[in-house]
Amino acid sequence: MPNRYAYLGPEGTFTEAALRALRPEAADAQLLPCAGVDAVFGAVRRGEADAGVVPLENSVEGGVPTTMAELINGDPLLITAEAAVPVEFTLFARDGAAVGDVKRVATHPHALAQCRRWLSRHLPDAEMHTVSSTAAAAQSVAEPGSPYDAAICARIAGERYGLTALASGIGDRAEAATRFVQLSRPGPPPPPTGADRTSLVAFLSADHPGALAELLDQFAVRGVNLTRLESRPTGDGLGRYCFCVDADGHVADAAVGEALMGLRRICTDVRFLGSYPRADETADLTPFLPARTTEADFQEAARWLEDIRAGRV
Repeated sequence: MPNRYAYLGPEGTFTEAALRALRPEAADAQLLPCAGVDAVFGAVRRGEADAGVVPLENSVEGGVPTTMAELINGDPLLITAEAAVPVEFTLFARDGAAVGDVKRVATHPHALAQCRRWLSRHLPDAEMHTVSSTAAAAQSVAEPGSPYDAAICARIAGERYGLTALASGIGDRAEAATRFVQLSRPGPPPPPTGADRTSLVAFLSADHPGALAELLDQFAVRGVNLTRLESRPTGDGLGRYCFCVDADGHVADAAVGEALMGLRRICTDVRFLGSYPRADETADLTPFLPARTTEADFQEAARWLEDIRAGRV
């Protein structure tokens, strides 16, 4: 098992909470808090960490741009696990402060976007400043001479840096959650569990009517359910996009494997990001499968084709 873990720091981030949920043994491991998502990727690529944990998407704000850019354009890494962490925000300040004293607030951009309604009601005149993480905001507020009066962060971060909670549960959506992924250097994916997810990036070969439909058809005709489809710029010029795809199932499954082969035929490139256990591993997808798209159906069809090629039919 990996024993050096990089994560988006500093201590007290939601990413650290996700890491500890994914890897219970992390309590006895070497933890490497990094100043940014790109630094986590770099630590894993250089071998300074055996694995890294970064945020991938938020249920309110969508994909995390830096993570998506690294997965699309950086040296390949493999997603080997995921965790979904409920996100609850608290306003923290130095001891003795009151909400009325707060003039400058620091937090992460996603946290700011998820607390706008509360802030407009309770701190309409305060200045908002964004930093690399919610824990970095708490750490900054705790420092002597800090330019910030308060931080929006997780309770664990505020308490870790000795701050006082002024208001809790200030997020606009109580059900908000962030999905985190564990990154490892390229290698065989974890074995199938029966409740898996496969992630990839597809680069369309040409911009023409029906190009996206052709991509989607590779999954639809094989009964593979998509849980995320996001277009992202390739970085090669305006109007050039790739598609980030999450699909239920494992690359070892016949349906998923055939869908990936179909994509490889119609796309300029397909970057495989990993097959790994879903965070919602108890979900039952069987009722949603179209007829004749079970694993047994694909195996029977493969045997039939093999018999034809061998002259047995």
